[in-house]
Amino acid sequence: MSRKTPYLHFDEIVKRQRPTAFGTMVKPVGSACNLDCDYCYYLDKESLYGGRELRMSDEMLERYIRQYIEGNSVDTVSFVWHGGEPMLAGLDFYRRAVELQRKYAGGRRIENSFQTNATLVDERWCDFFRDNGFLVGVSIDGPASIHDGCRMDKGRRPTFDRVMRAVELMRRTGVEFNTMSTVNRLSEGRGREVYRFLKSIGSRYMQFMPVVEHVAGGGDGRRPHIVPPGTEGGRLAEWSVSAAGFGDFMCDILDEWVVADVGSYYVQLFDVSLAQWLGMKPALCAFCDSCGDSLVVEHNGDIYSCDHFVYPEYRLGNIASTELVEAFASRRQADFGAAKHNSVPAACRACRWYFACRGECPKHRFATSDEGDEGMNALCEGYKAFFRHADPYMKYMADRLREGKPAALVMPWARMRMGWM
Repeated sequence: MSRKTPYLHFDEIVKRQRPTAFGTMVKPVGSACNLDCDYCYYLDKESLYGGRELRMSDEMLERYIRQYIEGNSVDTVSFVWHGGEPMLAGLDFYRRAVELQRKYAGGRRIENSFQTNATLVDERWCDFFRDNGFLVGVSIDGPASIHDGCRMDKGRRPTFDRVMRAVELMRRTGVEFNTMSTVNRLSEGRGREVYRFLKSIGSRYMQFMPVVEHVAGGGDGRRPHIVPPGTEGGRLAEWSVSAAGFGDFMCDILDEWVVADVGSYYVQLFDVSLAQWLGMKPALCAFCDSCGDSLVVEHNGDIYSCDHFVYPEYRLGNIASTELVEAFASRRQADFGAAKHNSVPAACRACRWYFACRGECPKHRFATSDEGDEGMNALCEGYKAFFRHADPYMKYMADRLREGKPAALVMPWARMRMGWM
């Protein structure tokens, strides 16, 4: 994804005319993690910092919180604590963070979300999350036979049972949580099973993230490194989901959801799709015309354009010398954002479903079309299948919403359409 683009897309121009609003994903311990998940694209980032002990200092934490709150011109500022495993920073670190948020809030509403593998959750953490209104994102891929296939600890031991103990503890102590599940090779053909499992553990908000990565090296018990597509010696990782497998996975979940769960359970891709059918801007950057609304802040204050582009060429500076709002408003970040639209292949623009996917995430654009167009999304076939399958239901829900009626009215219509009545 080149930073050099010929023009700013309209979306980028509008973005810079409105009140300043940007997000950040902060990595308080960088890539440090107590797990060794096969598909993790962030574990290898430790090489950027020489494998040194990673933890954000109190001074850097305060600088980050002040800059982030003061740099936004909106009433609500949302913090996203990420990793690696952000719990490794310790509970006192987040107590300090909450104090600093109150210090600099200036009357604004502060929200916190926290993405974790949940293996370190105990009652102290649950009390903190509940008492401070944190939304906890739990990484769980499905039942044990799927989850433990890729999500192992440093000793290559399974983690499912530990995650489930944490989920039960959060449910019992009143912690608000949702789930993030990767869709990998082990998930293929098991969409309904995964969806029903997540419902059974109390997840009402689900994110399904397809994993398609390239790796190099490995062998002799060593973990291969995840590398950008096109890297010499790189190969498609064996656990990557196929395009058709991802499409079938999401279609199977949609068929379950649309007949019984609309308005009760929420799936991120379905929400994003409905926004596209309504002509609204979706809440997920991968499906927007341009990128660049959310920066990454590393443990040492380094700023990057995007969580999936934490490479030296996408480093925008460091908060010790560059204010976050300056990095967001920089020409380099504007070029990064516009490149998403400007680099879309002609075959994508001519596609019936381009309005819905917008080429999806640039990190997946390494395929070639039958006509020889380079830069095609590797999941294109799957997305086309999903949007084609979802189209009648999305149209029906969009029409009802425009009439001021609930989208849930689609359920009896869907049951009749599927021959249930």
